[in-house]
Amino acid sequence: MTPDQEPTPSTVPPQRCATTRPTLHLVVEVVVTPELLVPVAARLRYRADDPYTVHLDNHVDLPEPVTWALSRELLLAGLTRPAGLGDMSITPGDGPDHGHVLLSLHGEEASALLRIPARALHDFLRRTECVVPVGLERDHVDLDALVRRLLHGDRDGDGYGDGDADSDGDRGGDGDGDGDEPG
Repeated sequence: MTPDQEPTPSTVPPQRCATTRPTLHLVVEVVVTPELLVPVAARLRYRADDPYTVHLDNHVDLPEPVTWALSRELLLAGLTRPAGLGDMSITPGDGPDHGHVLLSLHGEEASALLRIPARALHDFLRRTECVVPVGLERDHVDLDALVRRLLHGDRDGDGYGDGDADSDGDRGGDGDGDGDEPG
């Protein structure tokens, strides 16, 4: 490559940094009808310790955004072809939706059809691959913490049950930090 040539993405090796947490603020459009699109402030988030999941926060301009947990693999597939069934499906837009992907989400309390700029989603997903390459997600999963969350109903994601930490941060009750029980 000569000095005046631009490097192509394929010549630049992806960087691996598990502490990086890619985030993208963007505007998605809620498809109310084909003629009525409502812009919504949103954010995409990714963490190496939850490598299969991309979080989409909608209405980030409100005190309590609506968050959807999305499959990174499905989002990647949906950039080029229809993918997914049931609670989540994604398809590349065509016609007036060209340059966008249509993301259909169905949850217990809400459903939505979102129109997302395809280039922004592609670039964000590329950044997640620099953190955890596709196919190596299993190397970043803490199975012990996952089992603790499943067994103890951990809602705050710290791996220790439902927000049970005492004031010194251990799981013991006597406050001395050694984790033993009081008494």
